[in-house]
Amino acid sequence: MKVGRVLGGILAGALALAASGCGGSGDSLEGQSSDGGSGGADKGSVVVGGQDFTESQIMAAIYQKLLENEGYSVQTKLVTTRDVYLPELSKGSVDVVPDYLAGITDYLNTEKNGPDAPLVSSNDPQATLEALKPLAEAKGISILPPSQATDQNAFFVTKDFAEQNGLTTLSDFAAMNQPIKLGAPPDCEGRADCEGGLTKTYGFKITEIVPLDFASAQVKDAVKKGEVQMGETGTTDGTLADLGLVLLEDDKGIQPAQNLTPAVNTGFLNDNPDLEDLFNKLSAALTTEDLANMNVQVDLERKKPEDVAQQFLQDKGLL
Repeated sequence: MKVGRVLGGILAGALALAASGCGGSGDSLEGQSSDGGSGGADKGSVVVGGQDFTESQIMAAIYQKLLENEGYSVQTKLVTTRDVYLPELSKGSVDVVPDYLAGITDYLNTEKNGPDAPLVSSNDPQATLEALKPLAEAKGISILPPSQATDQNAFFVTKDFAEQNGLTTLSDFAAMNQPIKLGAPPDCEGRADCEGGLTKTYGFKITEIVPLDFASAQVKDAVKKGEVQMGETGTTDGTLADLGLVLLEDDKGIQPAQNLTPAVNTGFLNDNPDLEDLFNKLSAALTTEDLANMNVQVDLERKKPEDVAQQFLQDKGLL
């Protein structure tokens, strides 16, 4: 969903960041941890980091349970922004994080080449991975193979509107050639994966960006009431169907690849090479549908992330 995404609403900002979650650096990893150690571990300790929103909480719990099952003692440290945990991953205060492919790529590219550097991420996961690897290597971070599971920014309308006008893609909607208001965070303006791409690539006539948090109840209500014609959320938002809302396909590919990707401190991975196979098995099993289902269980059914993680791992035969 990811640099600059404002995370909020019923998915607690799922999306993120992923894509894209960045922002200020007011958080500290000190005092942000929760001890999930198994007590009897004999392989040493692992610190799992990441962002503190629903999907990341679930992924951190999955990582924790996998690692504890292998005999590690695990501590989790979740914060709000990528610019807090990535420096800690680089220096080894954090050992592993679940991250989003384009999100971490764009962050490291900007850090190295400045805020005006051309994007090196794209909607091609393999090309984005190849761009990411040298950027991460320079920071002492190893990138393991990404999963097929992805959480990208996405745009939705009411199901009734889509059916009445035969809309399934963003191109279908843009072809109506009507002025619209878009419900999205303020940083949507000009971004290639948001207002910039919608206007330049698709040809939308956006008269106003109504400032509403990403994936929030407010943006969904605004679309339902017709206050805006389209809103922004993430592809793993499992609440839309019950609300009478539907995603439009990004058929021209303005969203970069945001596949869930394990990022590991290189020194730690060198000391614990068995972890590569462990995370590869997880990534091979994880799907976008899994992410959406788990988000719904936590956000709507009020289950605990650790319980959802446990059930997922058992269902996949990973525990």
